[in-house]
Amino acid sequence: MGASDPEVAPWAPGGAAGMAGAGAGAGARGGAPAGVEARARDPPPAHRAHPRHPRPAAQPSARRMDGGAGGPGSGDNAPTTEALFVALGAGVTALSHPLLYVKLLIQVGHEPMPPTLGTNVLGRKVLYLPSFFTYAKYIVQVDGKIGLFRGLSPRLMSNALSTVTRGSMKKVFPPDEIEQVSNKDDMKTSLKKVVKETSYEMMMQCVSRMLAHPLHVISMRCMVQFVGREAKYSGVLSSIGKIFKEEGLLGFFVGLIPHLLGDVVFLWGCNLLAHFINAYLVDDSFSQALAIRSYTKFVMGIAVSMLTYPFLLVGDLMAVNNCGLQAGLPPYSPVFKSWIHCWKYLSVQGQLFRGSSLLFRRVSSGSCFALE
Repeated sequence: MGASDPEVAPWAPGGAAGMAGAGAGAGARGGAPAGVEARARDPPPAHRAHPRHPRPAAQPSARRMDGGAGGPGSGDNAPTTEALFVALGAGVTALSHPLLYVKLLIQVGHEPMPPTLGTNVLGRKVLYLPSFFTYAKYIVQVDGKIGLFRGLSPRLMSNALSTVTRGSMKKVFPPDEIEQVSNKDDMKTSLKKVVKETSYEMMMQCVSRMLAHPLHVISMRCMVQFVGREAKYSGVLSSIGKIFKEEGLLGFFVGLIPHLLGDVVFLWGCNLLAHFINAYLVDDSFSQALAIRSYTKFVMGIAVSMLTYPFLLVGDLMAVNNCGLQAGLPPYSPVFKSWIHCWKYLSVQGQLFRGSSLLFRRVSSGSCFALE
């Protein structure tokens, strides 16, 4: 969901692309593949349903989508397909890393540049903090262009491990039975199918998150060293040794619980909302119903990711809190006893969404900056 990310996301971390499908009113997901299957299964023209009451489109099977029999990931092509996904994921991760880097520095409260005076849409004078582009330019001035990619190596490894884990789990626990559970013409069984698919996706996301989280912690700590100009975490292997020596095994999993909770809330919230909207608000008689249903989950993903952002923020702050780096110690941050303590502190300060915006960043009322 976000700035962390074996994400996926930018939302989040699993990302919307990894979510199980929330079907339409008749279980249809929308899109070209579903229409092709529906036409293939339609009866002869003499027995077709009335055009005003179209037959619900069949949803593409999870087996085909996940690289099962007949798909691009089947047979001898599976290793090649998995390697392709890892390579594509690495490219996206590298390109988006400066964005995540700046977001993390803002999350920990590092504001090295003063705000500037501007006006809002109502013409009132307000103070604006530097945007992503100004912040990134500052990092380049301090560390050079290569400085924008601090902490990239462990993040690449984290995302690759997450991708491989999900692929391996699909082979060990294929989703074939999940796809055959529902009768797509029945609302209740359609909802059961969404619940089963979301449960399956939640299991994969939680396992991949737990396995990749130690590398995520290392990546976060490498990046926040910019605040105090430290060099404590310089490589993956040496960082593993330092964390194990100073914090023990639990040190690799600080901040894991809020990340897991955020993933679970995101998956269930997005899939169920998309399902109910498609089932009860989108009328089949509307000519663009299929197109609307195909975009419902995307829109719901954006909305739910905004609501689950505090989980991402708290998880990232806990990953760097009290680890010997300036960014995780006072005055930047109190030493938190637990992630709940961190959540309550941010809530009282009105900072639960700190770092959620990177372009228009107004100075909050409780900030140390003030208009003269």
